[in-house]
Amino acid sequence: MTKRQLIQYNRKWHRYLGVVLGIQFLLWTLGGLYFSWTNIDEIRGDYLKKKSFVSLPQQDLVSPSSFLNPGIISSDGIVSIEVITILNQPTYRVIYTSKTGNISRLFDALTGLPRAPLSEKEATSVAMEGLNVSAAVTEVEYLKNTHKHHEYRGRPLPAYAVTFAKPANTTIYVSENYGDIQTFRSNKWRAFDFLWMLHTMDYEGRDNFNNILLRAFAIFGLFTILSGFSLYIFTSRIFRKKTSK
Repeated sequence: MTKRQLIQYNRKWHRYLGVVLGIQFLLWTLGGLYFSWTNIDEIRGDYLKKKSFVSLPQQDLVSPSSFLNPGIISSDGIVSIEVITILNQPTYRVIYTSKTGNISRLFDALTGLPRAPLSEKEATSVAMEGLNVSAAVTEVEYLKNTHKHHEYRGRPLPAYAVTFAKPANTTIYVSENYGDIQTFRSNKWRAFDFLWMLHTMDYEGRDNFNNILLRAFAIFGLFTILSGFSLYIFTSRIFRKKTSK
């Protein structure tokens, strides 16, 4: 291959790769600008979260041994036992393993009796209790399953999605079986999540940095840079003078 053919071939591939990769580079830049110019605490909704303080109950709590037996829960598969407060009621949250994964069950910490999962009304009250601003509830949705692109993906189900109007403009997700707020989701978070998907190029689950598409574009980007350098070298006056001698 002659030098002229090599330069033409290089220019052709540099041009095509530049167009394809240029679009993705633009998306990466837009995402980077959004990430760097926004406050991550606002994205997570931390400024809307009310600081919670667990108050010690006046009565003595029953021992977890009252419900840790093969008839209710086997102690062999227990992952954790926590004392939490659900609407000012002390509650044991027991997480244990099963064939389908970790399961959470709630028990009244004063009686040791099983506590029913949160109702819609209780979940709404928990969400309102965790919000540090006053806002009206516009919608309550009960979720049994979610897809890979859902904003509540990868978290305990079933759950209640409690949406608040201004000034909150936020959806709070409350787990039915865990008895607590799992996460806050606002329009700022949704924009962040969409740009994050474009940034990672994971169009299935959004969070996989090791996907094939991202690796391919990284390699093509390296080829584009190297072809640009080679074009500069081959067409520079210094290189032409050296080759003409």
